[in-house]
Amino acid sequence: MLAPQKQQIIDLFNAALQPVIAGTELTPTVTLERPRDPSHGDVACNIAMQLAKPLKKNPRELAQALVAAVMAGAAGKGLIEAAEIAGPGFINLRLTAAAKQQVVQTVLQQGAEFGKSQLGAGKKVLVEFVSANPTGPLHVGHGRQGALGDALSALFEVQGFDVTREFYYNDAGVQIATLATSVQARANGLKPGDAGWPESAYNGDYIADIAQDFLARKTVAASDGEPASASGDVNDIESIRKFAVAYLRREQDLDLQAFGVKFDNYYLETSLYKDGKVEAAVAALIAAGVTYELDGALWLRTTDYGDDKDRVMRKTDGTYTYFVPDVAYHIVKWQRGFGKVINIQGSDHHGTIARVRAGLQAVNMGIPQGYPDYILHKMVTVMKNGEEVKISKRAGSYVTVRDLIEWSSGEEGAEAAADAPRDLTRGRDAVRFFLISRKADTEFVFDVDLALAKSDENPVYYVQYAHARICSVLAQWTGDEASLSSIDLSPLTAPREASLLAKLAEYPDMLQHALEELGPHQVAFYLRDLAGELHSYYNAERVLVDDEALKLARLALMHATRQVLRNGLALIGVSAPARM
Repeated sequence: MLAPQKQQIIDLFNAALQPVIAGTELTPTVTLERPRDPSHGDVACNIAMQLAKPLKKNPRELAQALVAAVMAGAAGKGLIEAAEIAGPGFINLRLTAAAKQQVVQTVLQQGAEFGKSQLGAGKKVLVEFVSANPTGPLHVGHGRQGALGDALSALFEVQGFDVTREFYYNDAGVQIATLATSVQARANGLKPGDAGWPESAYNGDYIADIAQDFLARKTVAASDGEPASASGDVNDIESIRKFAVAYLRREQDLDLQAFGVKFDNYYLETSLYKDGKVEAAVAALIAAGVTYELDGALWLRTTDYGDDKDRVMRKTDGTYTYFVPDVAYHIVKWQRGFGKVINIQGSDHHGTIARVRAGLQAVNMGIPQGYPDYILHKMVTVMKNGEEVKISKRAGSYVTVRDLIEWSSGEEGAEAAADAPRDLTRGRDAVRFFLISRKADTEFVFDVDLALAKSDENPVYYVQYAHARICSVLAQWTGDEASLSSIDLSPLTAPREASLLAKLAEYPDMLQHALEELGPHQVAFYLRDLAGELHSYYNAERVLVDDEALKLARLALMHATRQVLRNGLALIGVSAPARM
């Protein structure tokens, strides 16, 4: 049911309630729901059961009176075909055929705008995701964050929010120092397993590539950063560090480009120190009286804010623990005007939540409790040829996003033919669709063989084939697609048509529910269900029939279905091919 139709029914019930509640202080809220069992009708309302007790009336009799008032006017008769009272007073409504068919015309008129709203107009939201350390290529966990974060950002955008996609670079600390010493060791001719190879070093082939380019005195730059020119001096650890970070940031840019994910802003951890934001945050916490010195370290009383124990902020060596710059970073987010912030991170960050929120509460800046929101995702297991894949040559210890895209494109071995033209669209589509097709807090098995399969078992193929199938039917017709927006839809009376119409009408509500629950997986679920309805309809009914009126009505239905499939796929960053 479309939103205007829902509002019209609510208005009819509110009008029917006025004489019933006159003289009372009741201010009832009419809510409509879809019955769990479709045989009970199209929409259900329990307002009679809510009001029966305060009005001291029999709920079924009250329901009968409300239904009679709703159906008395022309508006009710044009929208509602029948009303039934069930159980202790549920009101079940069945919409007219014309009301159900209205979705086709609405979709064709609104096109790519169908499903959008201005719910969040004037509101800002920042979604931080991926935020990988620049110490290696992006792994499949980063890929899951990329798919989730980009789709969630798109959900906010279609509801009218002003969205900023942000990538936070942890370009400071022990891991960056380890990166520099790893590259230095390679530049000195060492490799993993050699005597003198640092025990904590990164072992992937990419370290050798960085060392080679450093010795060649090359210049590299990330998309938003200053160029870094290598000095070529193996003893110049600072030059190695800057070059390695810039090199890997550029590599991550290329990974994200292959994945179809773009960010509005990149924020560097080093800037928090350079701009004095970390020291300012620490000073604010000390001034607030929520810190204390013990054993040469500075502690934050996080237990005052629900943490299980107090946390060290500044260690005895004068360096800060990792959550302190996180607190400073989120203070900056708040100061930048983002009242709504969502962080998408791996489940290993669970312990960070309490201490970051405690620090934000303790600075007394008006930051609300529960700020920021977190979406924590669980691990991804990669299966290929029936076996789990745990490492890749590129990274040395894990499967990268680029591996997954190339494998799922059928482009394995692409490194050997780097100059050959490659189309990674298929792999990108599969990876993006698969990685948002489960709730973030569930573990996921990515089956490369399934991603390559051209069958109904492959969900992205199943959905894209529904779109391509409609394109084929419309191409066979050869008529003017624009004319279908004004076609008489009354011939659409077959049961499969009713199911497909109902599924199309669910799309706007589905988007709102997915946003409310921060669950972009619901978009993937919906697209697969819609594709299923389309395939079932196509197999049950001929579209290009001899009856001209029926043919045009069915073509309009197919056209609308294609548009909704296209809208949903675009939202999650997946292509909608015309041919498969």
